[in-house]
Amino acid sequence: MTTLDMTPGAQIPRTDAGPQTAVTQALSSAAYRDGKVKDFVAAVEDAKHKKGHFALFEPNVGEAFSKALISRALGGDRKPLVPAFGVDTRQVVEHCLAAEELRNARDRQLSTVTVLTGLLFLPGTLIWLGAFQLRAWLKRDNTRGADAYGALALIAAAALAVLLVFRPPAAGFLGIYLRITMLAPVIGWYLARRIVERSAVDLRTRWQDLVGGSAVAATVAKAVPRDDLDKKANELRDKLGRLDAEQETNVHHYAGPKGILGAGRRWGEWRLADTLHPAEGHVDFRAFHPWDLVRRISAHLKGLGVSHVANSGIPNVNIKQWVVFDVSETADEISRPGSADMDGDRMRDFAVQSIADKQTFPGGPRHYLATQFITHDGKLIITFTVTVTLLANVLSISVAGYALGPVKGVFFDKPKDKEKSVAKTVKFWEERTVKLPLIDNDEVVRQAVRAPFHRMPGLLGWLGGGLGLPEPFGLRHAWVGTAWNNRSMVDNALNASVPVLNAVHSATLEFLQEHDLDADRFFKNRTSIIKSEAQGSRPYKVDEFNAG
Repeated sequence: MTTLDMTPGAQIPRTDAGPQTAVTQALSSAAYRDGKVKDFVAAVEDAKHKKGHFALFEPNVGEAFSKALISRALGGDRKPLVPAFGVDTRQVVEHCLAAEELRNARDRQLSTVTVLTGLLFLPGTLIWLGAFQLRAWLKRDNTRGADAYGALALIAAAALAVLLVFRPPAAGFLGIYLRITMLAPVIGWYLARRIVERSAVDLRTRWQDLVGGSAVAATVAKAVPRDDLDKKANELRDKLGRLDAEQETNVHHYAGPKGILGAGRRWGEWRLADTLHPAEGHVDFRAFHPWDLVRRISAHLKGLGVSHVANSGIPNVNIKQWVVFDVSETADEISRPGSADMDGDRMRDFAVQSIADKQTFPGGPRHYLATQFITHDGKLIITFTVTVTLLANVLSISVAGYALGPVKGVFFDKPKDKEKSVAKTVKFWEERTVKLPLIDNDEVVRQAVRAPFHRMPGLLGWLGGGLGLPEPFGLRHAWVGTAWNNRSMVDNALNASVPVLNAVHSATLEFLQEHDLDADRFFKNRTSIIKSEAQGSRPYKVDEFNAG
């Protein structure tokens, strides 16, 4: 069902994301958040806090996250993104664009207030800004007595304002100007506060709705061309379209102990291998290619969604043909082949088949048949890969399990009222909690001084800093936590392994018998051993070659 936004302006309607709604909305909510970037970085661990030159210009989490993600996902000459399974990446980016447009509309209003009450009365404005900058420096560096020293700075500025009102050092027009030069910024602060509070309530409502599970449409008017000559809108729409296509790539990367980027670490592996012998009564067997067996296994895996027992079919089975390249564990970027074998970000089917049939011993990319399940509203991604190898007349079939757990819990946090503990008036040895205003004076000043620079993001980044995304970046795997802390998720991964192994083994035996190979003598015995191992399967660190 399509959710439409009744607010003014054009939009790109987004449909329900199916089994991945929860994580998509949680990541999208980061675009509307407030709070300090350093606190967010400490919670997710895998990002960087880029410090600016002036604490007063520092962005909050939503501003920094939106800017960083838009730049990384839609910027020119960017590196490829790691696919984000279980997440609608385009929808998250659209929410960042929508949040940025909401802030730009707010900043246009604040810019008008800043020019009329700040820039025209620059001497008084600079004095007030100096006091607030001192407060910001003291708070950022956690200096003892920061609040007291900051309050003294504001008191000094207020005293100077009173002195200029009653005893200006000049007469005439200059005297009138000096009387109001410290008062005009105060009027501007009052107007700016109303604008900032209205914007903060709107952004927090969207944050709350997304984390709470309500459908919030991302209004992206900039991506809807007004006519054929609207070049910027067409370019943005094309970039969003390319982002969608890039997420459907079949080219992936294996980064050692990190596993397949985007799919998680390998937690289990089962191998079936034996020498090929003709069946009894046959001098030779019918020749075949690995791709022929891969297709047969793929057909059996597709049947996992159907069962003779009601409600026991595995939902949302996704079968994919992957080409996997090796990269270093410490690699800070990935690349995709730029050749005739590629159709955009996808490798053509004939090239995938060619790699599946090639000898893998000399090295190079490998073919993986991937079976993927998205469970727990996208919080858990279970992937099983099948590789078929022929080496020295030995057929080897390997099944490996990968798990990508939920994103860090900070993305599911709901907006909270600002509070602090203070001593009681009478029983001073006890404390009570008082509710603080949503917007304080420092936040009003911060947004007011940033507003005139909203069209110069590069300069704004230099002044206040921002958020550095981990590389190689993927919207899902960059923020992932472990899956093994959740009993239900562990059970899902272990339970899914058995029907996958059964499908692979059944397809293999059926294929070998059709090609006049002795399946009874060798593969059936090994299949029974593998099945018994699957009954007691458990997660262990395969990629670190450690069974502990």
